[in-house]
Amino acid sequence: MHPATFPVRAFAWLMVTAVFLYLINNYLVYWQDLPGPGAVFAKEQPSTAAWAQLLGYLFVFIALVVYVRRSADISIRQDSHRFELLSAYLVRSAFWAVLLIGFVDVAISFLRVEKMLHLFFSEQTIIDLGRPSFRGTYVHYPLLLAAFVVAFFIRKISFTWLALMVVLAEFLIVVTRFIFSYEQAFMGDLVRFWYAALFLFASAYTLINEAHVRVDVLYAGFSRVKKAWSNIVGSLFLGIPVCWIILVEGMGGRGNSINSPLLSFEISQSGYGMYVKYLMAGFLVVFAVTMIIQFVSYLLHNIAQLVDPEDDASLAESTGEVCLSRTSEQ
Repeated sequence: MHPATFPVRAFAWLMVTAVFLYLINNYLVYWQDLPGPGAVFAKEQPSTAAWAQLLGYLFVFIALVVYVRRSADISIRQDSHRFELLSAYLVRSAFWAVLLIGFVDVAISFLRVEKMLHLFFSEQTIIDLGRPSFRGTYVHYPLLLAAFVVAFFIRKISFTWLALMVVLAEFLIVVTRFIFSYEQAFMGDLVRFWYAALFLFASAYTLINEAHVRVDVLYAGFSRVKKAWSNIVGSLFLGIPVCWIILVEGMGGRGNSINSPLLSFEISQSGYGMYVKYLMAGFLVVFAVTMIIQFVSYLLHNIAQLVDPEDDASLAESTGEVCLSRTSEQ
């Protein structure tokens, strides 16, 4: 085993785990009103909950280091593939979530604006469906959970389908507006909902397949080693930090740009539109998390090229043919 294998794998696992612990801590602090581990270092007497959170997070980090130490037979390249699969699963889950929520919420909005909800629901339920917190908690959240289940079993998706849905939704607006003189706020909301998801969710998906636009002024002429170092430096000092800045700036407080709409179930001011504006703020979380995981995977892949170089045939496969196979798997 190469001497760099343990510290590299430990860094990768700690980085990915830190992302999920940050999200969990954010939920406990701002949704459940727990003090958070930072309260331990405050001047006031820290509560038991603060100590429990701090010790719990430290235990997770220590357990991870022990796991990496005991799983020395797992290579850097294998861990890279694991993180790639995790990022792909999260992206698939987000894809199914926006698809399911988009269809269901637009159906509710259509029945509401056309005053047909009474055909399917009681008066109290109709009133509740007009409240963003109720629709988010009892309609959107169950669909989110369902999306994670569907994504686990259905692994072959393509974002071309979501692009097609955006085109069809916009086409429906054109037809109903210019032929039938009919247009409602929820129709434009659906286009924006899917359009935002397409670009933010597809970023990690595109990085998995190395399909992002790269300015090859110098990179194209680099050797394999120089390309690996270029990708390592870019992932460590550009990609991962930018994604962390998005998370910290957006979720660092109750009134920050991501937490605020999520906590208040923010909706658009256009009457009888879709109730999904708060979810669009959450798209930034999905973007940042999946990109961090994929950048870690990319980092490990390039470090593996240095510490455990493949033969020429394997290198050709890893740069070209594997990208095609990854695309077909998605």
